[in-house]
Amino acid sequence: MLERDQIPVMHAEQNGHEFVIYGDSCSGVPAAPHELIFRQINDVIRALAASPQFICFLGDEIMGLTANPDELRAQWRYFFEREMAWLDRESTPLYHVAGNHTVYDKMGEAIFAEMMAHLPCNGPKDQRCLSYTVRRGDLVMIFVNTLHAGTGGEGTVETDWLERILEGHRDARHKLVCGHHPVWAVNGFAGDYQRMIERENGRRFWEILVRHGVVAYACSHILAFDVQAHDGVLQICTAGAGTAHRMPPEAEYLHIVQAALDDKGLRYQVLDRSGSVREWLAWDWQLPPAESWTPFEPRFATYLPVDCLSRTDLSRLIVWEIAGHFSADAGFEPQTLLCANAPDGALPWLWLGVSGTKRELTALLCPIANRSPHRWRGPALPTAGDFCIQFALHSDMGPGGLLWRWSDDHPWSSMVGASAWGVERTRWSHDWTIGRGGGQADFRGRDLRVNWHHLSFELNDYVPAQPQRRET
Repeated sequence: MLERDQIPVMHAEQNGHEFVIYGDSCSGVPAAPHELIFRQINDVIRALAASPQFICFLGDEIMGLTANPDELRAQWRYFFEREMAWLDRESTPLYHVAGNHTVYDKMGEAIFAEMMAHLPCNGPKDQRCLSYTVRRGDLVMIFVNTLHAGTGGEGTVETDWLERILEGHRDARHKLVCGHHPVWAVNGFAGDYQRMIERENGRRFWEILVRHGVVAYACSHILAFDVQAHDGVLQICTAGAGTAHRMPPEAEYLHIVQAALDDKGLRYQVLDRSGSVREWLAWDWQLPPAESWTPFEPRFATYLPVDCLSRTDLSRLIVWEIAGHFSADAGFEPQTLLCANAPDGALPWLWLGVSGTKRELTALLCPIANRSPHRWRGPALPTAGDFCIQFALHSDMGPGGLLWRWSDDHPWSSMVGASAWGVERTRWSHDWTIGRGGGQADFRGRDLRVNWHHLSFELNDYVPAQPQRRET
């Protein structure tokens, strides 16, 4: 049993914001399997050294999915009156979003609005308590309904209202948007409507977030913790509050996210049900201009330890700027830009190059010998002529930790993959090659130049020493 005030927290500076996000407990049924797990997850919040200023629950609080309105109401009552009775909602507001277990038909919508009457009813007229806005000082939070019948049902979201609200809160220093369904595929779980927001709708939605400087979109639905960046905006997927039987045990775990947001940016730690830190991030980061980076010479790679990408207490950010000139007659074979060779004849731990008819930036990770590499895709590079691109590895962003941008003036985006793991499983090679390696064709062009820079971030710089890990 966790004790109160046991777990150190990420602190915000004065006038900043400290909060918790979590989702997908699918509870509300007495003595059902998820009740015990949800209690353990809530015990982690209760053990935080400082109470959160507010909590965002990102949907699927209860099992729901019943045609019996009395049963649905009973689950909601059990959730609020028993399972969440420990929380003083006057001092720590609890905000909710509509989920597929709760708002699955007209009856579910009506009962959700009935149970959430305490929330602001300032959304569109046809989405009473289903979409709404909360303003807390310099922070605006917008809670969107990703199951709105008026836009197509599950996996769709209304965007005109979102644009108007963000426009009306231009003065907000910080902006967060919360919903249930991801916009970007998590762990390869893709599929319009059922697993993520329909792609064209999602594209319009994301363009609005980028245009208005939203720091993050928080969602759940896919039973995982996942973070990725797209055009400088984070998608944080946290769905670890109860449904353990459907989580892949080798890659995912039950969890909450405790976060701080202030003028220094967004910081969070992901805590498992023992209260131990499993992942964490300080976003975003300040890098010196690429023109000051050091030429990447393979012999310098030995300065970093082999395990530098897999430590929980220390995050590594390693960035390269790669420039050169592609030959027009190179064809469409994969061409190598950078290769981190593995010992004993194994496939490279990292291969970075271009592949396909569009010359897409491509990364292959192969941390385990005799296993197939996992693949990440980035933007299309020129089929001929000069090119320049920046590539990064971040050890605490999981599969979203392979990132790219065109230059210092552009935001970072995660490369697209289908893996449940990423940089954190990769070892740092002491045998690098530039323009060749990995069993692929050499770089076909000229003037290939690679510069690099690396930063490290100590967890103890953001929170005090953590409790010992007790859960595997």
